[in-house]
Amino acid sequence: MFVPARHFLLILILFTLSAPVLGQTPPAVIGSRAEVTTWSDPLDALGTLRADESVTLSATVTDIVTEITFQDGEQVERDQLLVRLDDSEEQAQLRSAEAISDERRNALDRSTQLQARNLAARADVEDFQAQLRQAEADIQALQARLANYQIRAPFSGRVGFRNISEGTLVTPGLALVTLDKLDIMKLDFSVPESYLGRLSTGLSLSATTAAYPDDVFSGQITSIGTRIDPISRSVDLRAELENADGRLRPGMLMEVIVQQRVRQAVVLPEAALEPSGDQHYVMVIDQRDDAPRLERREVAIGERRYGDVEILEGVAEDELVVVHGLQLARDGLEVRLLGIVDDETGIRALLEANR
Repeated sequence: MFVPARHFLLILILFTLSAPVLGQTPPAVIGSRAEVTTWSDPLDALGTLRADESVTLSATVTDIVTEITFQDGEQVERDQLLVRLDDSEEQAQLRSAEAISDERRNALDRSTQLQARNLAARADVEDFQAQLRQAEADIQALQARLANYQIRAPFSGRVGFRNISEGTLVTPGLALVTLDKLDIMKLDFSVPESYLGRLSTGLSLSATTAAYPDDVFSGQITSIGTRIDPISRSVDLRAELENADGRLRPGMLMEVIVQQRVRQAVVLPEAALEPSGDQHYVMVIDQRDDAPRLERREVAIGERRYGDVEILEGVAEDELVVVHGLQLARDGLEVRLLGIVDDETGIRALLEANR
């Protein structure tokens, strides 16, 4: 009997749609559970690192370097001696001042003893007291001047390259060595003024740098600028990053992501979404019966981040959705669940385990 081509095509389509009913193996899928996690709207910016404390040490007097006590890049402690200048002349003046002080102290003692026996005038004792105070003031002045011949670290940190040697004649203002406190880094960046209302101190952020592309550094905003730049219409912000291992260095360029509007949200992998025009759908795996079946649902999505998507409506916490095998998934179709992805098990591992 002759069958028209259009009837034959209709029969073929009906046979294909009824294949699962006729005993075909249900398609295999991999699922992922909807999780409620901390979520935020990312704000991207570029920033520059600065040391928590930074100074270029220089001399305040003109003299010759007699001692250098540090090596390039060495970690030094607060008040540690770094450079000593020739202070032999000032040391001699100090010894002379101390001798004069001792002499005047002895004169005062003798005068005090005589005055106690009414053998000296009270005015003489007062004169000797004034002379002793003058000698002690001279000693303090010389000690203060001697401090200028010793360059010490004002805080604990790491020194840079030294560009001087013993015997170098230094003058006031000549840079001797840099000192940076690197255990905490300051990250300066700017964002458009339109975001000012969403920002506050304490907001978390993450930062990456080309020097360590696989690492993410976390920190918090510590201060917000008091002025808006009238040209760029941006506001400056400063954050602090922990740098206990010392890998971050001043001057590094960093890509910054500020976490705004921190909230709890239902999150799914982006691979679970089926876009259709302006709508988005997911395939929910219904496990209430012995045979898992699919239910197609429309969802409202929020922000996307790192392969995940925020679900505003349509899926509840802990529901199971398809993230692999969507090309064969249909509403109401019975499926074979190969496994559920999580932080420790990915899609590749589940596929290899079910070969």
